[in-house]
Amino acid sequence: MTDAETSQTDRPLLSVIVPVLNEEESIAAFIERTVPCLEEACGGDWEIVFVDDGSTDATLAAVLAARQRDARVRVVVLSRRFGKEAALSAGLATARGQTVIPIDVDLQDPPEIIPEMMEKWRGGAKVVTAVRSSRPDDGAMKRLSAGWFYKIYNRLADRPITPNAGDFRLLDRDVVEVLNQLPERNRFMKGLFAWVGFPTETVSFVREPRKAGRSKWKAWSLWNFALDGITSSSTVALRFWSYFGVVIAFLGFVFALIIVARVIVWGVDVPGYASLMVVTLVLGGLNLVSMGILGEYVGRIFIEVKGRPLYIIRETVGFEGAGEKGSTADVAPAGSEGGAD
Repeated sequence: MTDAETSQTDRPLLSVIVPVLNEEESIAAFIERTVPCLEEACGGDWEIVFVDDGSTDATLAAVLAARQRDARVRVVVLSRRFGKEAALSAGLATARGQTVIPIDVDLQDPPEIIPEMMEKWRGGAKVVTAVRSSRPDDGAMKRLSAGWFYKIYNRLADRPITPNAGDFRLLDRDVVEVLNQLPERNRFMKGLFAWVGFPTETVSFVREPRKAGRSKWKAWSLWNFALDGITSSSTVALRFWSYFGVVIAFLGFVFALIIVARVIVWGVDVPGYASLMVVTLVLGGLNLVSMGILGEYVGRIFIEVKGRPLYIIRETVGFEGAGEKGSTADVAPAGSEGGAD
């Protein structure tokens, strides 16, 4: 859907995007708590776009039941599980609002700050980022790992991201249109939000405990998510190994000169097995590490070259009156299977 297809007057003031995966227990509580906040922020001029990322429980039924009670609830159903980044991209492509706010359904991101975000938007901000001032429900290891990730990412990336900020933020329609034009298949949305720029304000909040259900993020998923973020936003890792290789080659050349000098001065020395094994194993290990890093980038190049869509929409519900394709098998114009889980 383009601006030519949907005039500014047809757009609701605010669209809330909610990616969901097996969250049947959370839907009703989310609606009950969020709707009053939306009414306060913009009256009745809003929509909630649930993106079902291949749920296997009664999540879709719960969302459709919520739509029966309020027609401003809309649904995008993906053909299978594509990952949260892909589901969020699908929501950005289908949401019609003048402003758009992605938010998790677990209510760890409090909807009560949405009116404050809207006020900052009315004051001229194009992006309003919600920053976690405290994360009391997260364990010490998770807080530590998150802190290290932001530090490492911001040292390596061309455009730093705001520490302790997730996907929960307000985006002006101008920002959303730019994000929808970005062609990459390996999408790290927080990095893309930072890359597009635009005037940005922040609001702070205390991250709350999950109200229902269980988190779908496991340690391995978070590790892969971090790798996607770093490799999609920087080539510093590749440059590092180039420089490191030059240093190793120089040291090897110096060591060769030392060996030649020793042979000339003292004659042939008996070679040492231990030193030979140390050099062989260290250099072999470094080669494998550098090949692994190179492989991470090559794998992502492979995904980009295939050019498969980031997601496939099986069905949409509630967009028919807004010029949107209302039913089956809508394919995203750009994307891949590479969205983070």
